[in-house]
Formats: sequence, structure tokens, C-alpha cells
Amino acid sequence: MTAYDVIVLAGGAAKRLGGADKPAVRVGGRALLDRVLAACSGAGTTVVVGGRRPTSRPVIWTREVPEGGGPLAALGAGMRLTTAERVLVLSADLPFLGPATVDALLAAAGEEGREGALCTDPDGRDQPLVAVYRAEPLRRELALAATEHGALTGLPLRLLTGELDLARVDAGPHAAFDCDTWDDIAAARSRIREHGAVLDEWITSVKNELGIELDVDTDVLLDLARDAAHGVARPAAPLTTFLVGYAAARASVGAGPGEGAAAVAEAARKAAALALRWEAEAGAAEAEKKGTQAEASGEGAGTP
Repeated sequence: MTAYDVIVLAGGAAKRLGGADKPAVRVGGRALLDRVLAACSGAGTTVVVGGRRPTSRPVIWTREVPEGGGPLAALGAGMRLTTAERVLVLSADLPFLGPATVDALLAAAGEEGREGALCTDPDGRDQPLVAVYRAEPLRRELALAATEHGALTGLPLRLLTGELDLARVDAGPHAAFDCDTWDDIAAARSRIREHGAVLDEWITSVKNELGIELDVDTDVLLDLARDAAHGVARPAAPLTTFLVGYAAARASVGAGPGEGAAAVAEAARKAAALALRWEAEAGAAEAEKKGTQAEASGEGAGTP
């Protein structure tokens, strides 16, 4: 993985949200800023330009001078705290940004002769705040803009991106979706509850809430819960999955994420086999009971 730093722009007045603290607005139970930070957890240095607030992982805070000076001024403030050859630049309102998009941007920015890469939305529009820039040309263009205009305050991002040789990366329908209005927030909250996405969203949110870095096969755990519910009793499903997690944690103390996932799979396999044995015993007991009743009924009928 190419080393990179990240600058997240989390200032702005959020006028279209009535002045709400947009980075703190929750989608899927997580603040928008935390969702963005989760997508770039591999960054060497993470700089957030905006007001301080609790975050899901450590960051370096800074502000543009003067405050409210716009995205170019905020980017300039963030660049003073980065050292990597490539800088990922993000807005703080991207609820569906994921590591795959970050990886795609880093790969495209590494192409020969390129000075960076940015995402394009489904309408083909450039998204300069979902982008990776090479640090040297980025610093050069920021300095030239500041010299030409006297300061970076109030300058549009197109002054920067128009001078750089940037690759374009198709962000797909959601990766560059940003939340500028309450309708956007409502749409994002609705989407994460769609049938095809809700489990992945929920598991990701839980892992982030609990500070767990573990990839597990959710189908294995769902199958285990089903077997426990059918073979034992419905309340056994959540209790069994809890015990599997506890056993896996004990078995993987000091292990890496891969070994932890293997421990979960092995514990789930053992518990599922036990649930199936319980189900088999219940079926056998019921068959024996019916056989005994049939024998008793036959004996009674033949007695004079």
C-alpha cells in the first residue's frame, strides 16, 4: 500500500443545513466525520481542518486563517502538517466513502506523469474533495495561487485542479455522494437500511463503535444463530453467538486480525455442530416417544 497522509476538510458554515454541525450529524449511528475517518485508517498522518470534536481515532487538528476562508485556505492549512509524498483530500460529509475508493485513487495517482487523481460522480463532474494529490505539485499550485491573489481566502478549488494533471476515477453511484442538505442526510440514512446493505452497514458500525478490526464471515454467524434457534430455542441464538465471540477472543489473544477471524470461524463451527446434535437428539426423542405410544396403543387394543 502506498504511504499517504490525509486532510479532511470539516469546517464550513453548512448554510444549507441551517448552520448545523455537519461533521457531527449521524448517519447509521456514526458521525459523518467518523465515517470518513474509517475509510482512510491507513493514512500515516490524519489532519482535520475544523473545530475540535470527539473522533473515532486520533487526528491532528488545525484551522484555516481566517476561519471560514474556504476550502483552498483550509487545504493550505492542512498541507503545513503533512509530510507524505501523496495526500488524500476529503470533505467530511461522505457517508459512503470506503477504503476501495481510497485505494483506487492512490493507484491512479501513481500512474506515470500524473500529479494526482480525483473522483468523478455519476454525472461526470469532478470531485476535488475526493482526491489524491502529489504533495510537491499541490504545494506549488497553492503557493502560486496565494502569490497571485494575495491569499488563499475565498478562492475556488478549480484554480487548483485546473492546473494539475489529474487522473479521473469513476466513484460509482455512492462513493462521492456528499450531504449538503437535510434531504441528502435523509437519503443517506434511508440507503443504509436498504435490504442489500443494512447488515454490512450495521456490522461495520458495530466494529467501529467497539474498536474491533476483524473481518468475519457473517454468513457463518447467521447460520450458527439459525441452528441454535431451531435446534435448541430461539433465545439460544444471540447467547450462542456471544459465547462464540468470547471464546474466539480468548483463543486469539495477541493474534492478528486474520488469526482472530479464523478463531471465530472455528468457534462457530464447534457451536453449530453442538446445536445440530441437540436438534438430532430432540428428533430422536420425539420418534422414540411416538414409537412407545404406538406400541402401548397396540398392546391395549389386543388385550381381551
